[in-house]
Amino acid sequence: MIAAQLLAYYFTELKDDQVKKIDKYLYAMRFSDETLRDIMARFRREMENGLGRDTNPTATVKMLPTFVRSIPDGSEKGDFIALDLGGSNFRILRVKVSHEKKQTVQMESQIYETPEDIIHGSGSRLFDHVAECLGDFMEKQKIKDKKLSMGFTFSFPCAHTKLDEAVLLTWTKRFKASGVEGMDVVKLLNKAIKKRGDYDADIMAVVNDTVGTMMTCGFDDQRCEVGIIIGTGTNACYMEELRHLDLVEGDEGRMCINTEWGAFGDDGTLEDIRTEFDREIDRGSLNPGKQLFEKMVSGMYMGELVRLILVKMAKEGLLFEGRITPELLTKGKIETKHVSAIEKSKEGLTKAKEILTRLGVEPSEDDCIAVQHVCAIVSFRSANLIAATLGAILTRLKDNKNTPRLRTTVGIDGSLYKMHPQYARRLHKTVRRLVPESDVRFLLSESGSGKGAAMVTAWASRLADQTRQIAETLAEFRLTKEQLLEVKKRMRTEIQNGLSKNTQSTATVRMLPTYVRSTPDGTGERSTVILCIFLKIGRQTTRMICSDPPDIICHSFTQNVFIHPPAPLIIPGLLIGRQTTRMICKNGDFLALDLGGTNFRVLLVKIRSGKRRTVEMHNKIYAIPIEVMQGTGDEVCSHICTLYEKMCSGMYLGEIVRNILIDLTKRGFLFRGQISETLKTRGIFETKFLSQIESDRLALLQVRSILQHLGLDSTCDDSIIVKEVCGAVSRRAAQICGAGMAAVVDKIRENRGLDHLDITVGVDGTLYKLHPHFSRIMHHTVKELAPNCNVNFLLSEDGSGKGAALITAVGCRLRQQEQKS
Repeated sequence: MIAAQLLAYYFTELKDDQVKKIDKYLYAMRFSDETLRDIMARFRREMENGLGRDTNPTATVKMLPTFVRSIPDGSEKGDFIALDLGGSNFRILRVKVSHEKKQTVQMESQIYETPEDIIHGSGSRLFDHVAECLGDFMEKQKIKDKKLSMGFTFSFPCAHTKLDEAVLLTWTKRFKASGVEGMDVVKLLNKAIKKRGDYDADIMAVVNDTVGTMMTCGFDDQRCEVGIIIGTGTNACYMEELRHLDLVEGDEGRMCINTEWGAFGDDGTLEDIRTEFDREIDRGSLNPGKQLFEKMVSGMYMGELVRLILVKMAKEGLLFEGRITPELLTKGKIETKHVSAIEKSKEGLTKAKEILTRLGVEPSEDDCIAVQHVCAIVSFRSANLIAATLGAILTRLKDNKNTPRLRTTVGIDGSLYKMHPQYARRLHKTVRRLVPESDVRFLLSESGSGKGAAMVTAWASRLADQTRQIAETLAEFRLTKEQLLEVKKRMRTEIQNGLSKNTQSTATVRMLPTYVRSTPDGTGERSTVILCIFLKIGRQTTRMICSDPPDIICHSFTQNVFIHPPAPLIIPGLLIGRQTTRMICKNGDFLALDLGGTNFRVLLVKIRSGKRRTVEMHNKIYAIPIEVMQGTGDEVCSHICTLYEKMCSGMYLGEIVRNILIDLTKRGFLFRGQISETLKTRGIFETKFLSQIESDRLALLQVRSILQHLGLDSTCDDSIIVKEVCGAVSRRAAQICGAGMAAVVDKIRENRGLDHLDITVGVDGTLYKLHPHFSRIMHHTVKELAPNCNVNFLLSEDGSGKGAALITAVGCRLRQQEQKS
């Protein structure tokens, strides 16, 4: 018993001694957390360079847009073909996504070889081979007569300008087919398929294997927004905010970015942590000076790194008693799968002895322990470096979301990650140490990136169909110039009906006289021609018009109190004077009441004359209870609204949007097809939310926050659609207002017998003042529909209450004149 314990102690001491020697020898491959955080910071800077328009051309980490804008949402369905080209084998899949009781995915696949002479030959031979394999697969599936949508996983750096276009930037791994770099691989494949002529295919999407992995895992976990490959090569993708991406137009929503992080360090950024063994690997590679990060971490080079270390240690007499065999000196004799076998916790030393014996070095027990630790240091370095770069991506996601703690899922695939016995645990542990303010779930892609390509294709098909149907729904709100001219024409007809004694009683535009005959100018004498239209656009839309001679429209006054209620059935609102007239406002104090919305305003207006004419105002706002607004005519002036008003006033736009959102949700385009109780609630979507949502200053996350505040559980995709709906509704409203206004000003111009009219329109109302685009669209519409009128829109800063008091002052003066006469 004691002898056995002494023997175990001896071997433990021996092992510890060997480990310490190796640690010292390979010190440069072991990183502290401080060094890893520094590498994180370097990668963050490289990401920024890749995203910037000016810095991207010289950036090593290219941050390539993929035009994949979201992960699967569970509504995808259809029959798809997926091609997966990126390694020594070429895989073709048929993926059926169905919705019977729940969403299910059925897959059938076949693997085809890509021989060395093909991947090192011409590009035409390579794509002819792919087309031949695809034809064979479709023959076996008996689908040659069908034109199925197809997704293409092409695991090499490509520049995208759209989802179905990918220009190869450079070959990586072992591929070197000529005539492909700088070409669109979709066109090359389509050309090869067309040359065969025995089947047809619709390639809808080209994605990198990292994107395919993210989409595959996103099908199972919708929180997945990062994809990583750690296998023969390595790369990562993640969902970036479009507002940070200078290389693509638009700032709404997100887009998956293919980082191409294998090239990290190609500009010398990692020179201080590269070793002599890394440099020797690079010199002997097919692409010296390129993909330096990939050569430090990926499965293609890990076995060779270990071999180079063992050769040097043997030459220095630190291993195998200095024995060096031809096998040990042969490139490729130690593969990454051997590293994985040697690092197994139980049979690792036995595997080490078997592998080393085949190399003819006759290893001792010490040698096997040392080799096992060399393998551990090399693979641990790989996991640490991947953790640092992934940590940089996770930190960026956290910053983009402006959240104190990130919750996300990382989809991951690759032979090194899956087959190495310690790799995944080491990677996860280091990531959580480097990014402690995150909860990261690592989800292994069980079906590879091929299924992801099919999911991207399914997503693209769904998106195309959804976009078409939404466009059809909103087409009714997108008015052509011809339609707007027709609105203007009908408005002119109704204006004439309202002005005519014979038709006024049945006219929809009533054109009610107000007996206000001029506008105040504050001077006491007016000798210039003044044309002024008052327009109010808010919860109620009103307009003014005048005949010639002017029928001035406003509301009556009584004693010193002017009551300004909303105008029933009026497109009223205009204050026009043409002839030279004496306009003196009486000095004094006047009370004005302004009733026209959900609030009631009382104003005391003091008018004083002197060297300068002054108007001093004091006011107080009172709320109008809902029971009064909805009560009898004795409680409040009844509110009779025209269809015109319902299409363009602030009282109704939010409700129009709500009804469209309900329709789109029923059809599965919004809120995952779930109509919430909130969305069913009338009035929940107030017009002020349109103004907020359409603000150019708001990013989609803020739009999403507004929707969630309303109780609508939305995604970024939902936010984009809601913003589009709001824009269509408010644009139509502004255009219709503009068409009506064009009818008014053209009427005045014709009344005056002028070829060209200069006129000022006074405007008030919350919709006009607060909506970010309403006034601009309305002004443009008036200019387009009334080209012979130069219209200046003047915003009323003090509201209509001040105007009521000024009219009262004029009325008092006129009454006194009548009494004297």
